[in-house]
Amino acid sequence: MPSPSRFLSIPLPLLITGISGVAGYNALPYFQRRYPGQILGIRPTQTWQLIGPDILAVDTQDREVLFDLFRTYGFRSVLNCTGNCALKSCELDPAMAWRTNVVSAINIAAAARAFGARLVHLSSDLVFSGKGTGNYVETDAVDPVTVYGRTMAEGERVVLDTVPQAAVLRISLPMGPSFNRHAGAIDWIQSRFRNGRPATLYFDEVRSCTYTEDLNRVFELFLAGQQSGLFHAGGPRALALYQIAQIVNRVGGYDPHLLHGCPRRDAGPIPPRAGNVSMNSAKLIAALGHNPFQPWPVGDELVPSHRRWHFERPANEPGSLAWLVARLYRYPRQTEPRP
Repeated sequence: MPSPSRFLSIPLPLLITGISGVAGYNALPYFQRRYPGQILGIRPTQTWQLIGPDILAVDTQDREVLFDLFRTYGFRSVLNCTGNCALKSCELDPAMAWRTNVVSAINIAAAARAFGARLVHLSSDLVFSGKGTGNYVETDAVDPVTVYGRTMAEGERVVLDTVPQAAVLRISLPMGPSFNRHAGAIDWIQSRFRNGRPATLYFDEVRSCTYTEDLNRVFELFLAGQQSGLFHAGGPRALALYQIAQIVNRVGGYDPHLLHGCPRRDAGPIPPRAGNVSMNSAKLIAALGHNPFQPWPVGDELVPSHRRWHFERPANEPGSLAWLVARLYRYPRQTEPRP
């Protein structure tokens, strides 16, 4: 298969912010492999464990330091993955959520505008409440139920007000590994199971999961392109959080009794839970001229059909961490991603 980079021209060097999150953490090595020596990743100063080549500790809330970084490296494009998606932390500390999700967006957008850099900014499906039947499109009004969702919606607004030619991609749950093995959807769930601890997930909170490798190619296409405005970047298969946990439990070979489920109404008051926030990505597909997303997980045999599905353990299923990595972090070997 031809390498997409043969046909793309990303303005370089590229700055990737928020590499401590799942989307940014997986985007950094992807772009470093494709554009050696042209990619810099930044992470919050408090995330001291995340180190590596071309990684710097920078708090994007610090406007002066961020502008100095642009002057030093001359970035011509930015993939902004900054954001704190810890729902409870954001509810308990709205000022922190504002600094991370809004002030950072203000500063990054201002720097991109001042230095003429192409900007692709990541937002979230949780700008919606999910009170209806999902399948949200970009023209639907935002109505978040959490501080996180409200600050992400405000971040979208300030980015597009500051840099109208920027692209804002609303993503759902990026399915890939996390740097600390307990962030993100897959790793948080399996961190509970592998330590013999129960996990309770909701029957009626529905998301549009995407493999991080699909997202990486979308990021690359948008960085090289001129698309502007809002785009939904959700996968074609909508799953409830309980179903996601069923998949992680069975594919990872964990004790099925550790998984519990309940409706959102039985959850505690903090944080509030969204409902069906599945997204319609037709606008993005039309802009790219093809559908870049495989369903997560690839393979209908790994889609739960009932609430005790994860108790079923067919003899041909290995049920292991290795199988989880091969099927849930990335595509199975026999399936080639789209160009």
